[in-house]
Amino acid sequence: MVASKNMPRFPDNFFKVFWNNQFRVKIELPTRSKYPSLAGKVAIITGANSGLGFESARQLLTLGLSHLVVAVRSIEKGNAAASKLKLASPKATIDVWQLDMESYDSIQSFVKKCDTTLSRIDYVILNAGVGPLRFGISSSTGHETAIQVNFLSTVLLAILLLPVLKAKSTRDMPAHMTIVNSVLAHTCKFPNRDQRPLLPSFDDTKITPWDPSERYGVSKLLTQLFLVELTEHVKSDDVIINMVDPGATKGTGLGRDVGGMLLIGYKLFQVIAARPVDRGAATYVDALLGHGKESHGCFLMNTEIAPLATFYHTADGKKATQQIWEETMKELSFAHVKEIIASME
Repeated sequence: MVASKNMPRFPDNFFKVFWNNQFRVKIELPTRSKYPSLAGKVAIITGANSGLGFESARQLLTLGLSHLVVAVRSIEKGNAAASKLKLASPKATIDVWQLDMESYDSIQSFVKKCDTTLSRIDYVILNAGVGPLRFGISSSTGHETAIQVNFLSTVLLAILLLPVLKAKSTRDMPAHMTIVNSVLAHTCKFPNRDQRPLLPSFDDTKITPWDPSERYGVSKLLTQLFLVELTEHVKSDDVIINMVDPGATKGTGLGRDVGGMLLIGYKLFQVIAARPVDRGAATYVDALLGHGKESHGCFLMNTEIAPLATFYHTADGKKATQQIWEETMKELSFAHVKEIIASME
C-alpha cells in the first residue's frame, strides 16, 4: 500500500476532486458484518455532543462499543448527548468528561484523567474543531482561535495521548488515533508562509489579513504537515495515527455563525452538494476500523488512502514543515512534548 506522502499529487483542477467526492462517491454505512466486534473496546471522541462527533459515536456504539468517553467543553451539552447516545447501546458505559480545546491546562488535565481512570484505550477520534467567521483570539493562549483549536491544541492533545495509548493497548492490537482533517488543506493559499516567526503571524491581521475560509483550510494544512512529521517518530506498532476528511457534510456545527445572505447560499450548498451526517461520520469509523498500520501517517478520503496537500511536495512545503515543527515544539515545550516524542521512538 502506497503512503499518502508517496502518492501522485491531487489534480490541478480541484473541481474534479470536489465533484467526485460529493456526487460520485457514496460512503457505505458501517455494519457489524464489515468490521470486527467492538465488545470490550474503549473509545474517546472529542466534540461528540453534536454533528459528526455525535454521529460517529452513535455508529461505534451500534457496532458494540463497550465504553465511550465523550470529551466536550460543555458538560451540560455532553450529558444531553450521552442520554441520546445511550439509546443506541443501553448497556454501554458512556462517560462525559470536560475538555476545553482553547485551554492548555484543560487538555493536560483531560489526558491525566485518561491515564489514571481508563484501564484500556482502543480508539480515539480527535474531532473537535472550529470554523469561525470572525477573527478572534483565545484568551488563555493569545493565539487566533482557529489556529489554536484546529492546530496547536489538537497536536498537543495527540502528543500527550501517545504514551497513554501505548501503555493502554497491546502491541498486537495498537491503539488507533484518527485526527479529523480536510481536503481544504489542499486549496488554501497560505500567503504568510514566509513569515518568521510563522505561528505568531496568524495572530495579527496586519500581517495576515483575515479570511475565514482560508484560515480554516490553513489550520488543517498546518496539522497535516505536522502530523506527517510526527508519525516519523512514532512506530505504528505502538500507536496508529491517521487523518480523515469527511467531505462536505450537512448537519455539522461549522456553519453555526453563518448569517444574512451567506446563510442562504450556505444552506443551498448543503442541500445540493453536502453529504448526510451519517455518511460523513462513516468515514471516521472506517478510518478507525477499516485501516491498519498501512494508514499510519496517511490522509484518508472517501475511505481510501489519498494524497497529501500538494503544498507538502513543494520546496516551500518542505521549508514550512520544518518551520512549523520547530515553532510548535517551542510553543508546546511547557508540556515536555519533545521528551514525550523521544520516548516513542
